[in-house]
Amino acid sequence: MARLSPEIRTTLSQQKEQLLDIIDRSKSLEFLLLESIGENIETISTLEQLTEITEQARTRLSQLSTLHLRIAEVQPTVSVDLLKLTNEAIANIQNRIPALERSLEEIKLDWRLK
Repeated sequence: MARLSPEIRTTLSQQKEQLLDIIDRSKSLEFLLLESIGENIETISTLEQLTEITEQARTRLSQLSTLHLRIAEVQPTVSVDLLKLTNEAIANIQNRIPALERSLEEIKLDWRLK
């Protein structure tokens, strides 16, 4: 594998874990909402939000994984374009993760879910 800096490797791993956690929390809240209140006119919008949060996290996780795999396959060094694309993805995801987490917290508070 072409070597990335330890900082970029750590960031990729951390972001993947954060995105997996967002997916897990979103699906957990969806389950709790359905279990406690059910699917009805009042919950449908929130269930759609949770689906969107899950999909956004899944898409970004897939993007990071694909980039990471492409980097692993290139030799002997990472191209400037691929490195730039990776850094842009990291920056984009770094800005998006807090918003997704806030959305989950708001849903949790709005519906008083544990």
